[in-house]
Amino acid sequence: MARKAKHAKDTKPPLVIAQSGHLYAGGRIDRSIEGSPFVGQMYAEFWIPKTLRCPYPVVMIHGNWQTGTNFTGTPDGREGWAQYFLRRGFAVYVVDQVARGRSAHFSMSQGSVGPADLARTERRFTAPKHAGLWPQAKRHTQWPGTGKAGDRNFDAFYASQFPSLTDNETSQRINRDAAVALLDKIGPAIVLTHSQSGAYGFLIADARPKLVKALISIEPNGPPVYETDLKGPPDWFADTGKRKPYGLGLVPLTYDPPLKAEEELAFVRQDKPDAPGLVRGWLQAEPARKLPNLAKVPMLIVVAEASYHAAFDHVTAHYLEQAVVSVTFVRLEDIGIRGNGHMMMLEKNSDQIAGVLADWVKKAVAKKPSRKSRSKR
Repeated sequence: MARKAKHAKDTKPPLVIAQSGHLYAGGRIDRSIEGSPFVGQMYAEFWIPKTLRCPYPVVMIHGNWQTGTNFTGTPDGREGWAQYFLRRGFAVYVVDQVARGRSAHFSMSQGSVGPADLARTERRFTAPKHAGLWPQAKRHTQWPGTGKAGDRNFDAFYASQFPSLTDNETSQRINRDAAVALLDKIGPAIVLTHSQSGAYGFLIADARPKLVKALISIEPNGPPVYETDLKGPPDWFADTGKRKPYGLGLVPLTYDPPLKAEEELAFVRQDKPDAPGLVRGWLQAEPARKLPNLAKVPMLIVVAEASYHAAFDHVTAHYLEQAVVSVTFVRLEDIGIRGNGHMMMLEKNSDQIAGVLADWVKKAVAKKPSRKSRSKR
């Protein structure tokens, strides 16, 4: 996706890498499928800087229709978040989701995939101000170029899009399992998710709270209970899609008190939105059950000013807080970072946003673990 930078002002000192490579985590041979393909595996490419300043690597997990290239460069040729963290002393693992990119998906062996959607890509990611499907879209200014087909930066981004599984429950389950296998292999890590993979991050932290040293959720899949349909004015929003029986997703999470056999979580909708231009979200009915494993993990949710997530990511934070999970919720405009959309890691000020993440991580994992605790599983 990235092209060679043309401007001298964009050049940086050499990035000194001590070790790089790739690995596969999770998966199995499935002999019930013709050809006996390997299924359920996750590709991870890694880089370890010569000077390591953080005891934990950052594992970056991309969202829907994307691959790990979201983090390794930008459409206009700048370095990505992977290089940003590497230059600051973090080891970095960038994955391709299961059944995506270099995590092979033979003969639809893990389910059907969706078609390309040029119009949706423009409306949601690169040129939302022209579609005006949510109130904040008009504030989008940070995409490099016009954001429309034919612009070289848009075309570079659109070339990177990749078919995704259509079944979200399957995606959540198989990516949780593979990411857990990755952490079991590499040890404790900081997990960074974006969009669709936000649901995976909660599942990964629930399954391995001792190995997830911090969870950074960049506009995580949401809001809770129902997805939001973007309708434009005057109504703007409506619930859509399958009900999420576990609040944050379609796959079970650990609740306390635990759900009994055939028991379901009870949800209630907010009487009114928190502010104009926001959705009326869904929360647990009181008394709310806790999420004890997620409560053990430092958590950050970041939302951009002009993204469609600006209308509802606060509800995800409310849901977690109601379940006694401590979460830092940051609207970028509140800290002076304006005009970003959903693909903020690719936009013109991507390094500025990465700096916010890195500063938060330093505080969240400030205490360096002992050798014993680092090797513990």
